Amino acid sequence: MKRLLRYLGRYWRRYLVGGVCLLGTATLVMWIPWWIREAVRIIEHGGSLSDVTAYAGIIALAAVAQGVVRTYSRALIFNAGRNVEYDLRNDLFAHLQKLSVSFYHVQRTGDLMSRVINDISAVRVMLGPGILNFVNAPLYYVYALALMFSMDVRMTLAAVAPFTVLLFMARKFRGEIMRSSLDVQRQMSVLSSHVQENLSGMHVVKAYAQEGAQIGRFAALNEDFQAKSLVLARMRGIVGPIMQGVSALTVLIVIWYGGIRVMRGDLLVADIVAFIAYLNILAWPTAAFGWMLSLVERGRAAMKRLDEILDAPPEITGPPAPLRVRGLKSGVEFRNVSFSYGHSNNGQTALDDVSFTLPVGKTVGLVGRIGSGKSTLAQLLPRLFDVSSGEILLDGQDIRRLSLHELRRMIGCVPQDPFLFSSSLRRNLTFGRDEVTDAEVERAVRIAKLDRDLEIFPQGIETIVGERGVTLSGGQKQRATLARALVMDPPVLILDDCLSSVDAQTEAEILHGLKAILREKTCLIISHRISAVKEADEILVLDAGRVIERGSHEQLIRRQGVYADLYRQQRLSEELEQI
Repeated sequence: MKRLLRYLGRYWRRYLVGGVCLLGTATLVMWIPWWIREAVRIIEHGGSLSDVTAYAGIIALAAVAQGVVRTYSRALIFNAGRNVEYDLRNDLFAHLQKLSVSFYHVQRTGDLMSRVINDISAVRVMLGPGILNFVNAPLYYVYALALMFSMDVRMTLAAVAPFTVLLFMARKFRGEIMRSSLDVQRQMSVLSSHVQENLSGMHVVKAYAQEGAQIGRFAALNEDFQAKSLVLARMRGIVGPIMQGVSALTVLIVIWYGGIRVMRGDLLVADIVAFIAYLNILAWPTAAFGWMLSLVERGRAAMKRLDEILDAPPEITGPPAPLRVRGLKSGVEFRNVSFSYGHSNNGQTALDDVSFTLPVGKTVGLVGRIGSGKSTLAQLLPRLFDVSSGEILLDGQDIRRLSLHELRRMIGCVPQDPFLFSSSLRRNLTFGRDEVTDAEVERAVRIAKLDRDLEIFPQGIETIVGERGVTLSGGQKQRATLARALVMDPPVLILDDCLSSVDAQTEAEILHGLKAILREKTCLIISHRISAVKEADEILVLDAGRVIERGSHEQLIRRQGVYADLYRQQRLSEELEQI
């Protein structure tokens, strides 16, 4: 809650003015029964019509004034709560952008979405209606009790005696409502994750005919959510009627006990009218006590879940005083690099003492069997992960000493698993640059051999590709992500098996078109196809995270090692396909 107080501090003036308006509203509201009491006393004692009319006018003006001030107080406090919601949501999303890739390996997307949307909304309700009622209810009680005590101490004590039930209810239900609110919000996260995963993987669900199983799974999760929601609703349902019952009981006490005293002659009917009026004013804060308690506890539970995200530290950060990146002059060097994914893979390292250089204007190919560590190596250069030992140097400087933003702006990554945003193809291709010309986009599209596909797309390059590029084939998505990296025009290019879904002829055409570009760039080509790396200046062969062979294509073939075996196997596969 300390973090939440810092957000509240940004808008303390609005809350302060809103609180003053609440005090003004309470003052006007509380004096209306007092003036009603005086008017009734005048009527009881046979006063003049002008005096009664004067009090009626005062009461009417006070009612209008309190309505205006009440509206202004709600506008101030509710809007302040929405401003905190706006700031908190922006800060949470910005923090999510800073968190490392490893964070998203263990977090479910649906759960994060639930926190960004539902939990922040719960905090906003707590900071708007919750705070207003939290201030208003005690203010009304203190104000009303002070005026009631000034009229008659014994009657006031008798009337408020049932309110002791409130203290018991608050103590009994506060912790239970907090726990139940957490259960509901956590189950909502599970439900959201299930929906998100099914919508994203709908083609897999249908391909394996698992619609019925997924419907059953959703029904079970939804039933659990309903059960937890009903537990919370029952607690809120119990509190509300008890609060209303307490309010009704206080009025009954006033009528019974006050009636006896009026008949004895030691209390006026006007006093009974005023007491009932005050108790009616207190009826809403009394009845809303359980609702207000639920809002506060739900908001606290939501903020606790948000703190779990906001307190998560980014594993990959830039140095306090980063060195500026001013282009690429000498190249990139991997020096004794080892890497492990923490406790995964039974403690085995993904890379073990890897060393090689990537000179400016040169291309290095990287091949190896599945699981040899090729993609892991590609993710270390832009610091999606940090090396466990050793160092990666850019122009002789450890990349951990460089500006993280500038380092990544220098590197164009074309991942093995292509990802496209649910937007137009043009917006996806220009994702890495703020300003780009049509000629640059057309050049990238032509090199990636995407120009022929644009001719059959409904709106050409403005075609909406759908979530994760669902409207495109695997090969089209790969070529689109390649074009995106080419549009970005970085000095370092990493192609991580990005043509695996492209046929051999199209791959050859793309590689031929890349030749001119690769002369100007520093490039790392990762592929399981020998055809993609055979023209590289140097080829590295990875096996179990270690470089076991290196050299040109001809040198590796003559060595008759792992590379030569891979080459023969692929040649044989190609010959069999042609039969």
